[in-house]
Amino acid sequence: MKSGKVIKVSGPLVIAGGMENANVYDVVEVSKDRLIGEIIEMRADEASIQVYEETTGIGPGDEVFTTGSPLSVELGPGLIEQMFDGIQRPLQALKDEAGDFLIKGAIVPKLNREKIWNFKAEKKVGDKVSEGDIIGVVQETPVVLHKIMVPYGESGTIKKIFEGDHTIDETVYVLELENGEEKEFNMIQKWPVRRGRKYSKKIDPNTPLVTGQRVIDTFFPITKGGTAAIPGPFGSGKTVVQHQLAKWADAQIVVYVGCGERGNEMTDVLMEFPELIDQKTGESIMKRTVLIANTSNMPVAAREASIYTGITISEYYRDMGYSVAMMADSTSRWAEALREMSGRLEEMPGDEGYPAYLASRIAQFYERAGRVVCLGDDKREGALSVIGAVSPPGGDVSEPVTQSTLRIVKIFWKLDYDLSYRRHFPAINWLDSYSLYQTKIDKYLDEQVNSNFSKNRVRAMALLQEEKALQEIVRLVGRDSLSEQDQLKLEVTKSIREDFLQQNAFHEIDTYCSLEKQYKMLDIMLKFYDEALKAIDKGAYLSEIEVMPIREDIARSKNTPEDKLFLLDELSENLEKEMEKLTKGGTINA
Repeated sequence: MKSGKVIKVSGPLVIAGGMENANVYDVVEVSKDRLIGEIIEMRADEASIQVYEETTGIGPGDEVFTTGSPLSVELGPGLIEQMFDGIQRPLQALKDEAGDFLIKGAIVPKLNREKIWNFKAEKKVGDKVSEGDIIGVVQETPVVLHKIMVPYGESGTIKKIFEGDHTIDETVYVLELENGEEKEFNMIQKWPVRRGRKYSKKIDPNTPLVTGQRVIDTFFPITKGGTAAIPGPFGSGKTVVQHQLAKWADAQIVVYVGCGERGNEMTDVLMEFPELIDQKTGESIMKRTVLIANTSNMPVAAREASIYTGITISEYYRDMGYSVAMMADSTSRWAEALREMSGRLEEMPGDEGYPAYLASRIAQFYERAGRVVCLGDDKREGALSVIGAVSPPGGDVSEPVTQSTLRIVKIFWKLDYDLSYRRHFPAINWLDSYSLYQTKIDKYLDEQVNSNFSKNRVRAMALLQEEKALQEIVRLVGRDSLSEQDQLKLEVTKSIREDFLQQNAFHEIDTYCSLEKQYKMLDIMLKFYDEALKAIDKGAYLSEIEVMPIREDIARSKNTPEDKLFLLDELSENLEKEMEKLTKGGTINA
């Protein structure tokens, strides 16, 4: 290790001299406590280092040691079910080592070196392999088969392969390289977090990532391999929406990054996720989840690293051919860390004090999402969807972080404080939000669920937009000034808002809604509108339609269990009969 000396300390920023042999983004260890840091700027022999731990007690003259390698993560069996900090230190192992309060410079292995894994070979001696080929598999959890891949840049002929029980750092295969040398490989790969992992090619994302949230799946869907932003002010429900997506999205792997968020929110995740059972596998959701916690009271510099650590782990599982969903909560805290470090470096500030390179950093992050053909001889496909929460001050979506994000992502789920104040959750504003994947997903849903799916969505959205104009008239001259048809429209849109768009995250049944159930619920609401219009044309009173008992059944349809969706078909049939009774039962205008 080459060493230098500390010249200046400014919070998490340390300036060290005598570092002419170091490079930008090299990892360094600062002072006798060996605090981990990263070089972010070089000027002659002076290195500007962002330190990922508390720098109290460091002063001029303390030694700095460079490792000569960039900030990297260890990739291998043992990632799933773990909770790491921003630089991939396992928090449970740190607690076991140092107690409830972390001590400076505490170092533990990133992945467990003692746990035994059963390695099953997929290739045999004599096979020629190259980067991305699957050498063997390990059953990491009951639901995740971990694929051991040939590292990037490596190729050769398998000379030896060792099936059976191994720790992750034991040799499991030996390759004979083209130059005749033999090279041993274990189950660990290391990858620099700031560099995207390689793939064969990117392909068009056209399959929906089903989340079970009606307002998202029906009106503003996301694809597997898509990117979405959830901007919203404090208290509008960003974190709960992300928790819901982490719980119910049909991704095979979930990576949840709590970047600068409150500690109690990560505690909720830790307490809740192990108890939740995945509907498809019958196992705990934690059996397919990786958590990265960098809470608001942790060192600010590690916030930036946590986002990159999370997406690198996500790419690793994508490369195995899995559909991965990464939740970043929240990228605003990451941007604030960039702003703080930029200020300490005395860089020229951009908009609202953020560095001039903010937009390019956000773009680099989101561009690592996508649906790809992975490296390897089996041409497997993987997808990485990235959903980032943004916390604009006061809900002002014109601020730089939100605007830079919206230039890149394809989906905008705008959280509305007024909706959350009225206890309407998820508080996604249906008039301001959008999804640029809509056309692709409409085609998929029409083919896979029902040919009328997209038609119903378009009709419902048109009604909601008309409602806004009608509400303006009601505010000015009162509801009675509207025709019965327009008053009916307000009743139906109220039902769509309160019974379809609103969803209870804490209700046993309503927390998740399948695509089939979403179609049937919306279809019944629109059918009620059509049948009620016919009844009014035949002379029925709107006041009679409003008090029909079947309206309550429509409102309660959200609580229909997934295994009893035939009840919604029966409700649809009863609706026609009830309307027919109304128009033939002597309650018609004279």
